[in-house]
Amino acid sequence: MKFTAEQIAGILEGEVVGNPNAEVSRLSKIEEGEEGSLTFLANPKYINYIYTTKASVTIVNDSFVPEQEITTTLIKVEDAYASFSKLLQFYNQVKLNKNGIEAQSFMSEGTKYGENLYLGSFSYIGQNVVLGTNVKIYPNSFIGDNVVIGDNVYIFAGAKIYSETVIGNNCTIHSGTIIGADGFGFVPDEEGVYSKVPQIGNVIIEDNVDIGANTTIDRATLGSTIIRKGVKLDNQIQIAHNVEIGKNTVIAAQSGVAGSTKIGENCMIGGQVGIAGHLIIGNNVRLQAQSGVARNIKDDEILQGTPSLGYTDFNKSYVHFKNLPKIVSELDELKKQIINPKNGNNG
Repeated sequence: MKFTAEQIAGILEGEVVGNPNAEVSRLSKIEEGEEGSLTFLANPKYINYIYTTKASVTIVNDSFVPEQEITTTLIKVEDAYASFSKLLQFYNQVKLNKNGIEAQSFMSEGTKYGENLYLGSFSYIGQNVVLGTNVKIYPNSFIGDNVVIGDNVYIFAGAKIYSETVIGNNCTIHSGTIIGADGFGFVPDEEGVYSKVPQIGNVIIEDNVDIGANTTIDRATLGSTIIRKGVKLDNQIQIAHNVEIGKNTVIAAQSGVAGSTKIGENCMIGGQVGIAGHLIIGNNVRLQAQSGVARNIKDDEILQGTPSLGYTDFNKSYVHFKNLPKIVSELDELKKQIINPKNGNNG
């Protein structure tokens, strides 16, 4: 799809300096710009590239005044970075705006769906499913029975949504994600043989949630596993049964939350963090990468390490840890002097 500089300026409320009919069909970095591409200049460190870029159109701040001859058409805006971000969102919406039901997909009778549905090939829609407006389900996806999905939801290729799951509006679920699989519930008998505890709850995902690729969210044993509004989950995260994650909390890749733990609002959890089960994590908590959490955490705490310590205490302790061989050597020397004072300096 091609756009002219004039059309782009209209979207961004900018001013064209150069050829208003210059056409672009792709985006690029300014140093890698080629004919037919659109780029931007926001960081002064890259200003030299605007004189050499081959990009057809470049978005710049309206304060920019070229000091040399340039060949690229300029679109002047108040904030080049913000405008380029806006354009990325627009471009993504156009790119992802697929419609229609492709061949070799399956939809059970009685499925209810709104306008602008896209259902990719080899996807399966179970019984009594309700899909909102502008739902996009990419190929090889599975939607189980009695699932309810809101408006403006993107489910990318290969995602699996088990039965009874409820998904709100404006959510994105990336490839390979599995929502609603059984929680890890087993009970041993007297001989140590494990029997499965039926997992009959569901998963509820509220509005404006993003879930990265290959993340798993287990259904509750009873009740619901709940992901509140605005939560952002990275790739390869495990959320166990009956967990609740408060609104606007973000969790980085490869982290795991064990069953029945409640995480508060506006928390930031780094990569590879492990959180034990049946804990309460407060609001505005910060957990640094690779922390191991085995206790309840109050609001506003910042923790690091395994077992996790206060962030400041951890850093102070780490200084001593690095110097531990030296400290041990000094202690050994002091012990020798105490046991055999003749070896000391009696001068």
